[in-house]
Amino acid sequence: MRWALGSKRGAPDGLWMRCDACEGMVYRKVVEEAHHVCPECGFHFRITAEQRIGYLLDPESFSVLFDNLESIDALNFKGKKSYKDKLAQAQKNTGLREAAHFGTGSMGGQKVVFGVIDANFIMGSMGSVVGEKIARAAETARKERLPLIIVSGSGGGARMEEGILSLFQMAKTSAAIKRLQDDGGIYIAVLTNATMGGSMASWASLGDVIVAEPQALLGFAGPRVIAQTVRQELPSGFQTSEFLLEHGFVDQVVSRKDLRQRLTSLLRYMVKDMAAFSKNGVTKSTGKIDKATAPVELAAKK
Repeated sequence: MRWALGSKRGAPDGLWMRCDACEGMVYRKVVEEAHHVCPECGFHFRITAEQRIGYLLDPESFSVLFDNLESIDALNFKGKKSYKDKLAQAQKNTGLREAAHFGTGSMGGQKVVFGVIDANFIMGSMGSVVGEKIARAAETARKERLPLIIVSGSGGGARMEEGILSLFQMAKTSAAIKRLQDDGGIYIAVLTNATMGGSMASWASLGDVIVAEPQALLGFAGPRVIAQTVRQELPSGFQTSEFLLEHGFVDQVVSRKDLRQRLTSLLRYMVKDMAAFSKNGVTKSTGKIDKATAPVELAAKK
């Protein structure tokens, strides 16, 4: 059988996709079955808050919190596109009111306060509502004696369209997390590609245990900005999760397909050890892990 010139042949559209890292063509179904990870190079594709919840929490255990909060354009910000238009477009594209999506759920049977900062919503940047939800989540975890887990995709850092109102969130979220930790509660930060700027300089780097996905870009300013500022060539892999693990900033680098099991193991160890989660809940704890008795999988900071 002959194919006419210009006629379509071969596989239907959508069966293949290009990897952003290795630029190879990979079979979409294989990528999806691997939790949206490239089978060739291990690159972790960006996924939605809903997909994160499905991968990490027990089925049908998630219950949304703080869903009535929505950003306003307090500064009447104008750029190539107005802030109002940006918010409306992001809401339409993601189905979320804001980048932060929080609730309660269970992981391996352990109830937790769980949140995702969705990079698909204005790059997961932190505005007033994102900061407010993080602070409220920390307070809820403290009052309800529950572990707090936040998955960060805050590649946009502090949201410039909200100016100083966004920068205020760095102090507010840090203070709320400190209150949780001072009361013996636990906070696990999961850092994904990318986590940058004001988010990385506050709540994203304050976990009692910090877990990162492979090859994630993590830092304050971007590597090009730093290189131009210091006028020096940066080390290979600078600001990747592997580089930060080697230098003691990250506790573990865990592939997405193994993340649920690893977080479940961490919770079993940490909740048992934390005084705040006893029935009385009156004894304060530093929240520090005893490296001598921690299980091997906790991989203490180097």
